[in-house]
Amino acid sequence: MRKKFEDFSRKLTRWIGSPQSILVHTIFFIGMFSLRFFGISSSDVLLILTTVVSLEAIYLSIFIQMTVNQHAEELEEVSEDIEEIQEDVEEIQENVDEIQENVEDIQEEIQDEENGPVLP
Repeated sequence: MRKKFEDFSRKLTRWIGSPQSILVHTIFFIGMFSLRFFGISSSDVLLILTTVVSLEAIYLSIFIQMTVNQHAEELEEVSEDIEEIQEDVEEIQENVDEIQENVEDIQEEIQDEENGPVLP
């Protein structure tokens, strides 16, 4: 149930930031203001409009905060992955350093063998 709600909130938040949302809101506002022409008083129209817009703002802020929280969790997971990768890279670097030392030791031994025994 929670997953469905989170998916819904994510889709709604994406939709709110779309051109379709602007169109729907524009039509809604035009419709609300046109109620005055059907005999509904200006104060009633403004009361309804203010109430609807206030409720929408409350819910939008909640949905947006939920999205921010989800992104923060995802960033935390990515940060942990990066730390693990950095540890692996450091480990690999240590191994490369050891291999380099071993290669240098082997090169020295080969040079010593090529030069032959040193006579006193």
